[in-house]
Amino acid sequence: MGCGNLFFTLVITFSAALITYNIIISANASLKQDFPSNPSSSSSSFSVVDPIIKLPSSSISKKNKRLFHTAVTASDSIYNTWQTRVMYYWFKQQKKNNPDSEMGGFTRILHSGQPDRFMDEIPTFVAQPLPDGMDQGYIVLNRPWAFVQWLQQADIEEDYILMSEPDHILVKPIPNLSRDGLGAAFPFFYIEPKKYETVLRKFFPEENGPVTKIDPIGNSPVIVGKDALKKIAPTWMNVSLAMKKDPEADKAFGWVLEMYAYAVASALHGVGNILYKEFMIQPPWDTTIGKSYIIHYTYGCDYDLQGKMTYGKIGEWRFDKRSYDNTWPPRNLSLPPPGVPESVVTLVTMVNEATANIPNWGS
Repeated sequence: MGCGNLFFTLVITFSAALITYNIIISANASLKQDFPSNPSSSSSSFSVVDPIIKLPSSSISKKNKRLFHTAVTASDSIYNTWQTRVMYYWFKQQKKNNPDSEMGGFTRILHSGQPDRFMDEIPTFVAQPLPDGMDQGYIVLNRPWAFVQWLQQADIEEDYILMSEPDHILVKPIPNLSRDGLGAAFPFFYIEPKKYETVLRKFFPEENGPVTKIDPIGNSPVIVGKDALKKIAPTWMNVSLAMKKDPEADKAFGWVLEMYAYAVASALHGVGNILYKEFMIQPPWDTTIGKSYIIHYTYGCDYDLQGKMTYGKIGEWRFDKRSYDNTWPPRNLSLPPPGVPESVVTLVTMVNEATANIPNWGS
């Protein structure tokens, strides 16, 4: 027992030292030493791809399957846990109902540092959090560090990774949208590399090319090759930490800082992304499901009893994940009133189905 404790202590000490070293390098050394330059001097190593409006509809044969592994980072908070349980329920349903899909395995990357009571329900890899104080109150910085650990230590059979989030609900099976060495990602309107070019040049020097090589994406949803992600992830972590330590970058990027860091890291390694606007929808602003694969319920949904949205004001009917930050949402949430868009109705209906079928919900 004593040897085991000593070994665990040595591992944690080494990990903390390694991260601290990366921060010191990121903060004090020149960018040429900090972050990897473009892996190839040839311009052909990076492809600029215009956003794709319509998703491909070709059928997939078993011979051409390119399986991807779905990974979701989460803490052990009630807030993250109930969302992850709902997300995993729908992952299983979509895979069960579509056995010929390209959806492979699933892993919850739990960055709380120790197992929780849902290990038997959800396939889980336990990652260590950043050392105390290193996230500077921005807990999302644990995400890239958790991915680094998982990619280094886990045995991942699939050749591709889908990075997803707890507040994603899969409304249909997702095909492998990546191709030709490019990732597949959702474009976020609020990720604006050109607007923040001056700030981003601290982390993406001019010798790496125009700032337009930085795609308007975060790390999720993204489908990318496993080997590419193994290269991107350490850089994503270091860029995230360096941005958080830089007052100008921290102020400019705020709560989406880690998203900018992934976009920069992907560009530094010459990994371009096909931008799929129909990858997911975000109610209440997106009102129909259409051809989308994911509902991302990051925004609160507030309506009056006539079905009119009252965004910015608590509605007579509402669904907001933040209402359940310290408690489990009850089963059988009330459905929205008539007139509320399809996207919101579908969201609440799917949450209700999941909670009705997940054992020991709320215990």
